[in-house]
Amino acid sequence: MKWTSQADLTQQLLRLWQRGDLLRPLVTEETWEPRRLILKGPDTVQLSENFDRVRTWVAQLSAVDGIRIQWREVNHRVVGPQRLPTSIWVDSLEEAIALIGKEGETQHFKVLLELTRQRQPLLVDWLRGQPLQAIALERHWAGLLDVVTWMAEHPRPGIYLRQVDIPGIRSKFIEGHKAVLSELFDQVLPEQAIARQYKGVTQFSVRYGFLDKPTGIRFRVLDERLAVMPGPTLPDVTLDSASFAQLNIAVRRIFVTENETNFLAFPRVPGSIVVFGKGYGWEALGQASWLSSCMIYYWGDIDTHGFAILDQLRRRFGHVESLLMDRSTLDAHAQFWGQEDRQVVHDLPYLTSEERSVFNELRDNRLGGGVRLEQEHVGYRCLMAALKQLSGIPGEFEPNN
Repeated sequence: MKWTSQADLTQQLLRLWQRGDLLRPLVTEETWEPRRLILKGPDTVQLSENFDRVRTWVAQLSAVDGIRIQWREVNHRVVGPQRLPTSIWVDSLEEAIALIGKEGETQHFKVLLELTRQRQPLLVDWLRGQPLQAIALERHWAGLLDVVTWMAEHPRPGIYLRQVDIPGIRSKFIEGHKAVLSELFDQVLPEQAIARQYKGVTQFSVRYGFLDKPTGIRFRVLDERLAVMPGPTLPDVTLDSASFAQLNIAVRRIFVTENETNFLAFPRVPGSIVVFGKGYGWEALGQASWLSSCMIYYWGDIDTHGFAILDQLRRRFGHVESLLMDRSTLDAHAQFWGQEDRQVVHDLPYLTSEERSVFNELRDNRLGGGVRLEQEHVGYRCLMAALKQLSGIPGEFEPNN
C-alpha cells in the first residue's frame, strides 16, 4: 500500500534540508510557519478490505514524535465509525530538524553564523544562500574568514599568493579554496577591486589583483635571417608573454600548432616563426599587438575541439587562417581517424563557411561517432604541399633538418 509512512515524512523534510530551507530561517530570523506535509492514506475500499493494515498504519503515524495530525471522522458502512488522519503538520523548525536527525549540523551552523556576524557580516547573505556548503567547510571556516579579512584590508595586493602573510594560513590553503574564496571575495570587496571579466579558478589571481605565474610562449624561428638573440640561427625560445609582446623582429607569418613534434619538425619558411599552442586561452598571445600585422595560420586537430580553439583564436585575431583543417585532409587520412570522447556542441560563429561545414559534420556525427583526426597523423608531404599553396610564400622553403 502506497500510504505515507514515517520514512516518507522524513524524506519530505530531508528535501527541505538539502535545499537549505531548514537552515535559512536561522539567518533571516523569519518566524517558522507550520508546514503541511504530503499525506496519502487509504480510500474507503481499502479501509474495509485492509482494515488491519489501516489500523497498523494509523498507529505507526500516531507514534511519530514531532508531528501534529489532524483527524477526520469516517462512518463506514462495513467497519463502522473510524478516526483517520486527514493532514500532517510540523509546527516548529526544531521539530522538523529533530525528525531528520540534523540537530548536530544545525548547532554547527549556528556557531558559523555567529562567528560570521562578528567578523564578516557582509558574508551572512552568502550563508543564507549556501548553508550546507558552509557546514561542509566548518573546519576551514575560521581560516577562510582570516583570508577574507586580510583581502578586505589589502584589495588588489599586487603580490604572489605565496607572499600573503596571515598567521596560521599557508598559501596552499588559499590555492585549495580558490572557488569558495572567489564567492566570498565577491561579497566583500568593492567593485573596483574585482576584474569581473576574468572568471574561474584559473583566473583567480588576475581577477583579484595578485601576481600570477608568467605565461610562457614557446616559438621556433623558421628563418635564419630573423635575428632574435645571439646563438643558434634557428632557436627554440620560450619567453614570458610580456617579453614576447615586446619582440621587434621582421616576422611576416606566424604558424600555431598544437602538436610538439609538428612544432619541432616544422619546415623553414621565410620571415616566419612557429608557436607551440596550448589549447584554449589566448590572453597571453593577445598581448602582442604586433601579431595584428602578421599572417597567422592555425593548425590543429580536425575535431570539434580543434575548431573550437580556432574559433577562440580568431576572436582575438580576426585574420587567422586555418591550415590542413579541411575536408580533403580529413578524407585523405581516413585510416587514421580516431574518436573524440566529449564533443563541442555549441555553435562557433567565427568559423568560415567551409570550416563550419566540416565542424557540423563532426558535431552531428554524420561521418561516424565522434570522428577526429589528430594533426600528428597528417603526412609531412601534405604540410609541404599546403605551405606551397599559401599566397606570398616563395618556393624556397625547405624541411627542417
